[in-house]
Amino acid sequence: MKRGALVQLKCAIQHYDWGVSGQTPSAVAELGSLNREEKIDEEKPHAELWMGTHLSGLNVIKETDSSDSSSSLKQHVEANAKETLGEKCLKRFGNDLPFLLKVLSVAKALSIQAHPDKQLAEKLHEEKPHMYKDANHKPEMALAVTEFEAMSGFISEPKEALEKCPELKLLTGIRLEEMDAMKEDKKAQMKYLFTKVMLAEKEEVAKHVRALVKRLKEEAEGKGGNDDDERDRLALRLNGQYPDDVGVMCAYLLNYIKLQPGEAVYMAANEPHAYLDGECVEVMATSDNVVRAGLTPKARDTEILCDMLTYKLGKPEVLTGDVIDKNTKRYSPPFDEFELEVISCSKNETAELTVSQGPSILLVKNGKGTLNDDVRIEKGSVVFANANEKMTLTNSDDGEVSIYRAQVNTRVF
Repeated sequence: MKRGALVQLKCAIQHYDWGVSGQTPSAVAELGSLNREEKIDEEKPHAELWMGTHLSGLNVIKETDSSDSSSSLKQHVEANAKETLGEKCLKRFGNDLPFLLKVLSVAKALSIQAHPDKQLAEKLHEEKPHMYKDANHKPEMALAVTEFEAMSGFISEPKEALEKCPELKLLTGIRLEEMDAMKEDKKAQMKYLFTKVMLAEKEEVAKHVRALVKRLKEEAEGKGGNDDDERDRLALRLNGQYPDDVGVMCAYLLNYIKLQPGEAVYMAANEPHAYLDGECVEVMATSDNVVRAGLTPKARDTEILCDMLTYKLGKPEVLTGDVIDKNTKRYSPPFDEFELEVISCSKNETAELTVSQGPSILLVKNGKGTLNDDVRIEKGSVVFANANEKMTLTNSDDGEVSIYRAQVNTRVF
């Protein structure tokens, strides 16, 4: 069934337990309910809004009957691949949308996790298709909407974790002299330390986490309740959410970062991270593969996680976006599948959007207006645009229209 170059989507909401309660205002609940034209379900947590073709969060085209097999975005993209994806994108990635756009509303920590590279993803999908739903890799980027807290990548000095947290030394049995013997290879130090921690017996982990929490509380009381160390505060907070969990120890092993609105961080395959609190827009390769090892009630593959990581040390790069024109800021990570644009259009203004040789998905964050004079959009609208589509945004609101646009990285073209 042939459709126009711009189609409006009805998107999927994921109700994972770390999401924000439906009784509390959140971006996922608000945008999702407007997009789906339904009331917010106050009994469920609202964690993620998915925009793309992945089968775990199917999007349908709004003007069709949802019972029609041709109504899904995936079917639309595949059936008209040359027009929807463009020749270069089709040749580079095949006949599916290469990226997935999400909004996340995080109320408590997600799992200590990493996403496999393509080779490992193919192996895991073949061996455990119930856990690893596809054979693709999953590099990703998160753009903060509110202040957004996360752990991302390993700290620069592995030995400092043992000095900072004596309970880590007791849990692992690692002596500082052992670390000194590997001082020329800090990646080897971190792999040795992290693996010892994550593979420790559950009872031993619980014992040493409890000892850590007891010490930190006593120290805080001795300071009159003022604890000025953010890692200690994080460890206590994580234990409050996931008592006695090995992930509590990761507060001392991973970089703790706070992104301000408009800042973004990206994660390559095989890099450890965990989102902690706040709201973000996330864009990634089309995949739902996650290898978990802590801070989660879900299945864990700890040995695989410890083995797959690159053990790259140091803080992640924070992107602040490149100004493309007066209406457009672009965030371009070092991955071919995706980049993200933030588009703003003031009252009574018309903006010419950049032309992508690949497909794009647009999410309206605020305001209302029209695309190309005939596609009416408002807060919560999600629009899929064909490759090479010229788009003009006209603001018909009293305030600003703001849009997130995911597209194939311009470096591909």
